[in-house]
Amino acid sequence: MHSSASNASLFVRFNSSHGFPVEVDANASIFQLKEAVAKRQGVPNDRLCVIFAGKELRNDLKLQNCGLIQQSTVHVVQYISQPTQRSAGDSSTGIPKRRNGSEVAILNQVDLSPSALPRHSADLRNEDQGHCSHFNTSGSRLYSSFYVYCKTMCKGVQPGKLRVRCSTCQQGTLTLTRDPSCWEDVLERNRMTGVCQTKDCDGTVAEFYFKCGKHPTSESDTSVILNLITPNRQNIPCITCTDTVQNPPHPTEYMIDPVLIFPCVDRHVICLDCFHLYCVTRLNDRQFIHDPELGYSLPCVAGCPDSLIKEVHHFRILGSNQYDRYQHYGTEEYVLQTGGVLCPRPGCGAGLLPDAGLRRIECLLQNGVGCGFVFCRECKEEYHEEECSSLHIKETAVNQQDYVINEQAAKQARWEEASRQAIKETTKPCPKCQVPVEKNGGCMHMKCPRTSCQFQWCWLCSKEWNRECMGDHWFE
Repeated sequence: MHSSASNASLFVRFNSSHGFPVEVDANASIFQLKEAVAKRQGVPNDRLCVIFAGKELRNDLKLQNCGLIQQSTVHVVQYISQPTQRSAGDSSTGIPKRRNGSEVAILNQVDLSPSALPRHSADLRNEDQGHCSHFNTSGSRLYSSFYVYCKTMCKGVQPGKLRVRCSTCQQGTLTLTRDPSCWEDVLERNRMTGVCQTKDCDGTVAEFYFKCGKHPTSESDTSVILNLITPNRQNIPCITCTDTVQNPPHPTEYMIDPVLIFPCVDRHVICLDCFHLYCVTRLNDRQFIHDPELGYSLPCVAGCPDSLIKEVHHFRILGSNQYDRYQHYGTEEYVLQTGGVLCPRPGCGAGLLPDAGLRRIECLLQNGVGCGFVFCRECKEEYHEEECSSLHIKETAVNQQDYVINEQAAKQARWEEASRQAIKETTKPCPKCQVPVEKNGGCMHMKCPRTSCQFQWCWLCSKEWNRECMGDHWFE
């Protein structure tokens, strides 16, 4: 189906069974989508529930503000009993609410980083601007929070989409009890719960997965999450080149350049160009580290302890040819670490696991691997009975060349420190209930996001909003 620029083509899965395309206006609401589905299926539209990415979508929301893009798959469930009457503008039903009454975030924009702002501050809606940081549903500031390795069409690092399904019936009809707040919520099994809306399914366990955000995907077309790569929202300089990408004031989904954050204590930041150079340099010098559990990996570029990258798919940034070398070297390192040897004949390099203490090694030709070369285990030359000549003993030590990192650059490239500073500068407690509140542009007129509070106050003087505040420093 071809759609014009003013139309949106969605794939609707009805009652978790058959699916069909639906074309609606790009500015259509969820209520209008329900009308289109109801007309096609011959059912009342007030008995339909639209579910996407773990949320039941509210009637008055626009499709484009819910993360629904061209050819997205959305689940529509028909209630058997008559639900409470809902109108096109009804804002009290639909999307699940947090305990403080605010709407849950769009799943694609949930911030899972350890340095994310406190949950209530991310929920804040500035009184005059009408939006809240990057958890915005107004459409003014949307960008990808996740990056994946697309192993099908793109074969590279791309912005990703977070999706959730019921672990019991494997359908995307599960509505989350709460939003995930950290990577453990998403990556660890049986950690998050919800309610499955599929008929005759009583599943309650959420199962998360990721998709490539650059092209339409089938339900089985999943991608590998690269959880160390994130948008550089705080403009932190790269630890090696010290450059900072100045992001536009109103970035769109693909306009913020991503960076990689090493899993060290300081969480040092490196741009992807420098990370690629770091990987290639270390690969050429065979200075990757073989870890029994993680495999062939690299630590923080600054040499920080306990900083090995756990998800080795991050090294896909090397490109297909270099990544093949990486896998080849990783296999060789495994052989060497387990007491094996590599055939020294040029063009062979087969991994061999001879008995300990055996000096005569034969590279047996088996299953198309091996060359038949017989060599000495100690000097790697053609096998000989006499002792190895000193001329034959090769120097195997690798000349370790440490990456030179400027101390000042390392201090400036710390994600955690920059996050703490950002929170300090943009977050204040509500004067009435003390919930952390984030200010993201706009005027000084603030409103507490908690439904039980809703206190209106001045950002500068932390007093209840009054005429003096309005006249003296509404905008500063």
